[in-house]
Amino acid sequence: MRMKGSVAFITGGARGIGLGIARSLAKRGVRLALADIDEDALVRSATELERTTSVEVYRLDVRDREAFAEAARRAEQVLGPVEMLFNNAGIVPHSTAEELSYDKWDQALAVNLTGVINGIQTFLPRMIERGSGHVVNTASAAGLVTDPNVLYTTAKFAVVGLSESLRLNVARHGVEVSVLCPGPVDTGIVRNTRASNAGVALRDDLVPAVEAFLRGGPGIDEVGEMVLAGMEKRSPWIFTGYDVRPHLEKRLAEMLDVLTR
Repeated sequence: MRMKGSVAFITGGARGIGLGIARSLAKRGVRLALADIDEDALVRSATELERTTSVEVYRLDVRDREAFAEAARRAEQVLGPVEMLFNNAGIVPHSTAEELSYDKWDQALAVNLTGVINGIQTFLPRMIERGSGHVVNTASAAGLVTDPNVLYTTAKFAVVGLSESLRLNVARHGVEVSVLCPGPVDTGIVRNTRASNAGVALRDDLVPAVEAFLRGGPGIDEVGEMVLAGMEKRSPWIFTGYDVRPHLEKRLAEMLDVLTR
């Protein structure tokens, strides 16, 4: 992959995994367009990364298609054609089955699924026209094996399926697609979800255990390097550890067992 001098657009790029990816790209001379809903985080990240590369920042709610289009227009006007798109913005929604509502479904899917779709639809036509590009969509290990958090699992399974299908569809246009399926990663996503007032945040009693679980995984800078290594290998899936393997093996074995009965 040609990195130096190319342009990347990263949603959720001012914090967490997005920032880890941005740091790894910056070290390789990639010019950065960071989009995030947190203006303070954008300022901090830009101040840090501008010491290494060219950076433009945009306050963006990924649910807003018009704002997405405007951010893309401005980024390409200043930095040049976006060759790498990272649809990374996301939240950790949660609801018990008895507390589910249409509003909670809408909140969870709008950010974690529609936000990815908006990024794809904004940039993919340009990549197809140029005959090159790489899209990385952030899903989760929960997009490959289920857990009881139905709001999160539904969106992440959809992102995995979207990515796998899109990869088959756009290969003939010279565009690569990878899906990032992180396990636990030491980010502030739980805190950020609660601060977003999305109405689907984890209950207070669940927060300590979930945050402890996430802290047990790699840091964001390590994950940033994993993402770039996966892209260089043109891998359909990018993982952040081996935690998901036994769960995947169990799920596939159970499916095959049912299929052969």
